[in-house]
Amino acid sequence: MSHSWGYGPQDGPDTWIESFPNADGPRQSPINIIPDQTSFDPTLKPLKLKYDPSNTTDILNNGHSFQVGFLDDTDSSTLTGGPVTGTYRLKQFHFHWGASDDRGSEHTINGIKFPTELHLVHWNTKYPNFGDAASKPDGLAVVGVFLKIGATNSNLQKVLDALDAIKTKGKQTPFTNFDCQTLLPASLDYWTYDGSLSTPPLLESVTWIVLKEPISVSSAQMCKFRSLMFSGDGEAPSCMQDNFRPPQALKGRVVRRSFQ
Repeated sequence: MSHSWGYGPQDGPDTWIESFPNADGPRQSPINIIPDQTSFDPTLKPLKLKYDPSNTTDILNNGHSFQVGFLDDTDSSTLTGGPVTGTYRLKQFHFHWGASDDRGSEHTINGIKFPTELHLVHWNTKYPNFGDAASKPDGLAVVGVFLKIGATNSNLQKVLDALDAIKTKGKQTPFTNFDCQTLLPASLDYWTYDGSLSTPPLLESVTWIVLKEPISVSSAQMCKFRSLMFSGDGEAPSCMQDNFRPPQALKGRVVRRSFQ
């Protein structure tokens, strides 16, 4: 059974628990990361991200965000190392952003939001497919990258240029030969914790890997994000913004870090 959900007053995060009871589960995401309360873990391995530009397939406005899809039948775009064992294959990446430059990220640092947050979603190849992995406690690994206001990000511009073709919900267009390695910061130092999808069905299957170092985005580029629509053609226009879930209770979880 499918349930409609969104980010408005009638269908936003405060209402999700009505259709998705695990919204109040023990390992919900995102969270507020308080660096002084995280634990350095010397056993955490360096994060290894290997992305093949030829795996990019399309870009889609799904009515909640936009996402760039990848071929998921090849191990040429993968996450290994870090806090996980085995190989996780890249499925898609998407963003969350605000109506203004002072809010937008899902994770916060000491309660402070960034203008937007990139999520690179990977699934554990010990399971037969993404759908099966998404229901398992170790099924998914999501890398979160903060974007802060600064210089124009030329690596991001190709993605933003494609948004004109997917302005409304349900629009999809080919998007190929994009190197998402270029969206990573120079340092892959990270915080990690056991969490969930931050959108319904809020499955508690995600090992979160939140990178410490942000990348830049300009205010003009942020305006391009906000040019998208939650609404489809023929529906009452609704600008796509504030598409983030607020931080959830930690409920005793430990947030580890890979750096001193």
